[in-house]
Amino acid sequence: MLFNSFTFWIFFGIVALVYALLPFRWQNSWLLAASYFFYGHWSPKFLLLIVATSVLTHFGVARMVAAGDPASKKRWLRAVLAVNLGLLLWFKYYLFLAGELNRLLAEMGVEGGLLPVWKIVLPVGISFYTFQSVGYALDVFWRRNRPAARLLDYCLYHAFFPQLVAGPIERSKALLPQVEIPRPKLDWTRFQEGLTFVLYGLFQKVVVADNLAVVVNHYYARDPAQNTGVDTLVCLWAYALQIYGDFSGYSLIARGTAKWLGFDLMLNFNHPYFATSPADYWARWHISLSSWLRD
Repeated sequence: MLFNSFTFWIFFGIVALVYALLPFRWQNSWLLAASYFFYGHWSPKFLLLIVATSVLTHFGVARMVAAGDPASKKRWLRAVLAVNLGLLLWFKYYLFLAGELNRLLAEMGVEGGLLPVWKIVLPVGISFYTFQSVGYALDVFWRRNRPAARLLDYCLYHAFFPQLVAGPIERSKALLPQVEIPRPKLDWTRFQEGLTFVLYGLFQKVVVADNLAVVVNHYYARDPAQNTGVDTLVCLWAYALQIYGDFSGYSLIARGTAKWLGFDLMLNFNHPYFATSPADYWARWHISLSSWLRD
């Protein structure tokens, strides 16, 4: 369910309308159900994966907090990290690593390959919700934040649909408190702010990124011998703007839709192509990811 599709906006309209009519004690349940429907709309079989990682992370961190000695706390932390990062490595990198290892062994004369190569479908958004789980566990372990009091609240923090598949990667100390307390109702100011984010995000995605994708795809579809230096330079800049429009556009739409639901998500892109140095660039590009890696 893409943000720039009519299906998403029909879905969001229904979610927002029902959400506005519900008292706070039911709003989180409704948003969690909507988030799981949003994720399951892409592939129902992977819905179990995100639910399982939410449950295992929540109870694993709870056991870590309840452990009586530092060694036990570390063991529970390692278990939570192993589950989350193990699944990410399996789905995202196993096929690549197995293929490269088998290719290397074939060049060394070892036939048949060492590792089986299966067709693995990458679950959408797995990097984003894995990083949120890992960040949550580490923040609680380092006492930067307290654990979620309820499983439902943690599951919503983990699977909140506006930022589920494309970020920003929200830290628990910023988003989890917003899940646990009543949010402000939609007023004219929040509506305007959300609309600005959404329209600017759709412009970046639909007008900029999708049209530049035509240029980039045309370049790569041609015989490389037909491409001149000018063609390559045009493609380079077109792709740089395309990928920015995709990432930044989705993040802005996520901020706008979350704003309409009473949530405030972090700024994720801050005009990175106006940076004055590489360090300044990485401080502006995918801020939630670079700050996560730094911390």
